[in-house]
Amino acid sequence: MRFPQCKPYKRGKIMGLPLHGWLGILLAVIFWILNWSLSGLRTHWGFFPMWLGYCLTVDAIVCVRKGSSLLTRNPVAYAFLFIISIPSWWLFEFINGYTQNWHYEGRQSFTDLQYFLFSSLSFSTVMPAVFGTSELISTFKWTNTAKSGPKIIPRPILVLTIFIAGLLMFYLLLSWPLYFFPFVWVSVLFILEPLNVWLKNRSLFQYTAEGNWRPIISLCAGCLICGFFWEIWNFYSYPRWVYRVPFVDFLHVFEMPILGYGGYLPFSLELFALYHLIAGLLKPGKPRDFIQF
Repeated sequence: MRFPQCKPYKRGKIMGLPLHGWLGILLAVIFWILNWSLSGLRTHWGFFPMWLGYCLTVDAIVCVRKGSSLLTRNPVAYAFLFIISIPSWWLFEFINGYTQNWHYEGRQSFTDLQYFLFSSLSFSTVMPAVFGTSELISTFKWTNTAKSGPKIIPRPILVLTIFIAGLLMFYLLLSWPLYFFPFVWVSVLFILEPLNVWLKNRSLFQYTAEGNWRPIISLCAGCLICGFFWEIWNFYSYPRWVYRVPFVDFLHVFEMPILGYGGYLPFSLELFALYHLIAGLLKPGKPRDFIQF
């Protein structure tokens, strides 16, 4: 099954959107209003459709700007993104069990099974949102300046060193989370990128080896934009998450300390590595060209 491809409009102006884009706008607006205006519990059922709306809207804009998008390129692979997102974010929830950097107000209103199901549904939107926004960022001309940069070639000794460093950081993170909690946003990347290289999955090294930093810039910027919307939409929702971040718990922008937004940059790279590790194991060679910068 393939969706019709979109014709880019001249000068990048969006004069119209595919149908799924208008559906996305409708979902995002309606559930944004509901999540902020209704009393009592509502975010547990409103988070997913609101973020599904965001994902569809961004995908449609990408489709208009470049002629194809994640959804129109491969609807099955796009749906698969939602599935892979669930265990990917649960990994970070597991780590947060040690660091306790965030917790959810309203958690007590759910049984363990309800919490797992509603949380998993919400977590499913993470990768589609980040990768869709990253593709959108890559359609802008200013990202072309990142096509030429320092070359980092994945030589065996470098890859092994990064992997060992990732394992060490992960150990320190779990053993002394009060001091090493920032490693959550680096250690996973350092472990997974070498694995992708060794398994011959797609990795960011294939770009840095050519001095092409455009995918990394697009991913970081895309995730930072998603981070802004995650935080603003969370602020007046319920249930919602709140932070307890040692040493940097000041100058909050919504619930997040301003320095905490820096974590969204490497988080995007971790998601990229997680997706290609899981998809590469399940469908060898298939996901290599799905995400396009």
